[in-house]
Amino acid sequence: MSKPKVACQLIIFGPRGGNDLPGVLKEVAEAGYQGIEGTGPGTDVKKMMGDLGLGLAGVHTGYGSFDNLTETMAYIKDMKSNMYMISGVGDTSKGIVAYEEAAKVFNEVGRKCHEEGIKFCYHNHSWEFQKYDGVTALDRLYELTDPKYVHLCVDVYWVQHGGESPVEFLKKHLDRVATVHLKDMFPDKGFAEVGSGILDFPGIMKVVEGKKEIEWVVVEQDNTKRTPKESATMSRQYLKEKIGI
Repeated sequence: MSKPKVACQLIIFGPRGGNDLPGVLKEVAEAGYQGIEGTGPGTDVKKMMGDLGLGLAGVHTGYGSFDNLTETMAYIKDMKSNMYMISGVGDTSKGIVAYEEAAKVFNEVGRKCHEEGIKFCYHNHSWEFQKYDGVTALDRLYELTDPKYVHLCVDVYWVQHGGESPVEFLKKHLDRVATVHLKDMFPDKGFAEVGSGILDFPGIMKVVEGKKEIEWVVVEQDNTKRTPKESATMSRQYLKEKIGI
């Protein structure tokens, strides 16, 4: 089985990611991560990351950010990465129509990314497990998008939150999975450090490591009651000591 590299999603650092990026990157490196997942181009970020030995696992932005697609793709390639994640589908008050409309956009954006050697990925949340006429919004989105152009960034926390098994979900969709967000859940559904909650990470990683094309997994914790560095370090230590990555 192949062993993916481990990156840190900078969301845990909150606004510091924009106000004190050098300090944040230093803490990420000190916590033992091999890379980061960020939001896009930034001044001198390539040199800062290079000096710390950090790679770019990918760029993660929200729906509606495609006006800067050319610049984003150029940045991803310049950083020697090949991943672009997107969350959301726009106006969900439209119901299933929002996902059907987004699918057309994703196929086109994904095609452009594919032509540049970049994997365009959709990042799930739990609300996409809502059913319309017996079909989840996520399944409808997957059905209408071309697997060649639209890959999956599976967030295991949100799969669990949506009422499904992350292990079984990954098995079902593994052919399309390009990267995985590792995020744990306390029994009260709060965000937990990886290994300190209720998710089955040994089971999750057994599935993930069965696909050698998955180069990166990303630790993501939306918020914490500890300092960001403490939480990031706890998650990284668990993955090293208990999972072996």
